[in-house]
Amino acid sequence: MANAVRLPLEVFYEREARHPHTRYMVQPLGGGRLEELSWSDVGEQARRAANWLRARELPAGSRIAIISKNCAHWIIADLAIWMAGHVSVPLYPNLSADSARQVLEHSESAIAFVGKLDDWPAMAPGVPAGVPTVALPLHPQGQFDFQWSDLQACTPIRDNPTGNAEQLATIIYTSGTTGTPKGVMHNFGNFGFAGSNGLEMFQTQENDRLISYLPLCHVAERMFVELGSLYGGQAVFFAESLDTFLEDLKRARPTMMFGVPRIWTKFQMGVYAKMPAARLDFLLKLPLLGRLVGRKVLAGLGLDAVRMALCGAAPVPEALLRWYQRMGLDVLEVYGMTENCGYSHLCRPGKNKTGWIGQPSLGVEVRISEEGEVLVHSGATMQGYYKDPEKTAETLTADGYLHTGDKGEQDAEGYLRLTGRIKEIFKTSKGKYVAPAPIENRLAVYPHIEQVCVVGDGLPQPMALCVLSQAGRQEAAGSSRGELENSLRSLLDEVNKALDKHERLLTLVLVKETWAVENGFLTPTLKIKRAVVESAYGAHFQHWLDRRETVLWHE
Repeated sequence: MANAVRLPLEVFYEREARHPHTRYMVQPLGGGRLEELSWSDVGEQARRAANWLRARELPAGSRIAIISKNCAHWIIADLAIWMAGHVSVPLYPNLSADSARQVLEHSESAIAFVGKLDDWPAMAPGVPAGVPTVALPLHPQGQFDFQWSDLQACTPIRDNPTGNAEQLATIIYTSGTTGTPKGVMHNFGNFGFAGSNGLEMFQTQENDRLISYLPLCHVAERMFVELGSLYGGQAVFFAESLDTFLEDLKRARPTMMFGVPRIWTKFQMGVYAKMPAARLDFLLKLPLLGRLVGRKVLAGLGLDAVRMALCGAAPVPEALLRWYQRMGLDVLEVYGMTENCGYSHLCRPGKNKTGWIGQPSLGVEVRISEEGEVLVHSGATMQGYYKDPEKTAETLTADGYLHTGDKGEQDAEGYLRLTGRIKEIFKTSKGKYVAPAPIENRLAVYPHIEQVCVVGDGLPQPMALCVLSQAGRQEAAGSSRGELENSLRSLLDEVNKALDKHERLLTLVLVKETWAVENGFLTPTLKIKRAVVESAYGAHFQHWLDRRETVLWHE
């Protein structure tokens, strides 16, 4: 049974009034300096900025862009936009100028807040002429029409506007694994439904601590950090940069942590880089000492205080979840998408079922279509795609269920198992269908493989393109290359034994590039762009298959 829905601004004002001087946000300023903001600091700055926005006399519901990496003023700007009666449009902080322009023009954004960015000069030409820019306190070098101090010179608004459930709150542009980003419209009621029920399920406490490091423009971080802190009252620590992330993590010592699978894998690979997998596995098996080793490893990562760890946004290898379990940390899988506020399914503590994601979140209804597609419905379901009624009609059924694009099955208790993406499933030249994700998950558990993409559309047999981990690259560069190849052959043999004949991989190709956001192989949420991988290496596929080697190097 879903809970009574309370709107985001409503819960913010209540917290601000109840404990105005409690610490809310901790922002690194560089050089070891920190800024701490209380609930009343955040409220006052948002109210002053809201007054400035109101003075622009824009039509109600105007779109206001936020272009910034995570920082305290990302959330303050969002609150100000809502208080002023407008709609926030967050942009990924690493977009090209063309991609930024596409979103700003499509959303008809009237103003753009600009904050922490790595390469503003490359992005700035994407801001259309006539769209004023406002520099947040942490901003890059450049010319801006207004500074945050201009907004703070205004008096704070005196009213406490909450908006209403039907009022549009934000347009979240998807990260575009499949092409042009789509603008997902969420109203305050959607956010209120996810926030109110999420609070009930997570049992958050006001002394909990969060670390914000994944893009706030992505629905998962928006829900877990922004909405999570508004509804649960947790303190939010912001990460300064990738270079300082481990120190940021240790300073925050979060009690609740959300990460995409790539992040949890990165932590694991970092541990293996310091201690060989075989030695760690041996130590973990020892009675008593194993528990101490697990705790020490978690403390070294800054994860020793975590009481709830979540993983989602992409398929999660079971072996990765088991690895953390052996360390003493239960990482719970969550499932959702931008179109339903990331609010769909959640593994409950103590109710893990191996190979299954979990049960529907409060107030979520699920059905499986005749084609095996997972359809979901709840108060968190989007209002549609901005300016795209055709795509909206394709994605939402007549009775409001959302097409997830995922194939899956549900057991009698409501646990969900995903068996692949409908669009990712490919057909070999022998006419057999293959779902790549489950095969990739079997390979991804190997400590020497960091990234993997199974391809095979139109080929006689699938193969896997693999990027080695740091430990794998070290072995490949030294005298252990032969041992590495032998262990990869054993892995391939083991994986193939568990697959149907038409799914079996002919070869593992070790590619030299690391796939990253910067070189276009990953989305901003660290998912592999299959089309880019296939385009980059496609010319070699047939040649690689013709060689019929189980392990080969793409030098």
